Amino acid sequence: MLESLGQMFTYSFMVRALVVGLMVSLCSALLGVSLVLKRYSMIGDGLSHVGFGALAVASALGFAPMSVAVPVVVGSAFLLLRVSERSKIKGDAAIGMISTGALAVGVLVLSLSKGMTTDINNYLFGSILAMSESDVWLSVVLAAAVLTMYALFYRKLFAVTFDETFARATGLKAGFFNALLATLTAVTVVLGMRMMGAMLISSLILFPAITAMRVCKSFHGVILCASLISVVCFMLGLMSSYLYNTPSGASVVVANILAFVLFSGIEKVRGRKLAK
Repeated sequence: MLESLGQMFTYSFMVRALVVGLMVSLCSALLGVSLVLKRYSMIGDGLSHVGFGALAVASALGFAPMSVAVPVVVGSAFLLLRVSERSKIKGDAAIGMISTGALAVGVLVLSLSKGMTTDINNYLFGSILAMSESDVWLSVVLAAAVLTMYALFYRKLFAVTFDETFARATGLKAGFFNALLATLTAVTVVLGMRMMGAMLISSLILFPAITAMRVCKSFHGVILCASLISVVCFMLGLMSSYLYNTPSGASVVVANILAFVLFSGIEKVRGRKLAK
């Protein structure tokens, strides 16, 4: 097995998958903590459906998929915030409307053009073979930008996450930082769709955060723990995908599920010890 794992990284497509996957996993974990605490975790799932619709339309029209998907998904994130804040349609209802609408458009365009091609199927369910060199460079640049922005505005995002009303009272532009959080999430979702697929990318946002919250109580502790969990689970999923020839996205999700079960067990054991 060790020999097979050593051989794994002699393939260029595996190296590309590792580089992009680690960066996307880290971005997803950091953003996921704030999204879960704000009860907005399903935004990742909604934006992934929008991304699939954008990719389907771009493929049908012969445009570069990533160059179309990024601005469309970012624009949808802003629209989602605006609809949720300024109308009677709130939270999950707004996400459901926008995501299902975009997905329906994508399916309709595909049915009227060339049908479900292999490339579109890769976007839907994920494939490490789908990562081209140009995708890698674009993903690295955008992921680095997401991490940089998160580091620069960490304290402001922390304030908006825990008490938005108080943050507004202190003069913080909460609307701007909510929009920033949605934008960073949108970019991360698009970057992860190549590998995880539109159906599974939201798991990278959801699972590490709720898993870390089983054992960590401080925001800083949850951030660090979620980041570690996300990176380790991605590595385990990628390795099992290579060794057992399983879908990469599904393998990563299963690794995250096992981590959640493990940390939930640790939480129960710790609770029993404290109760004695």
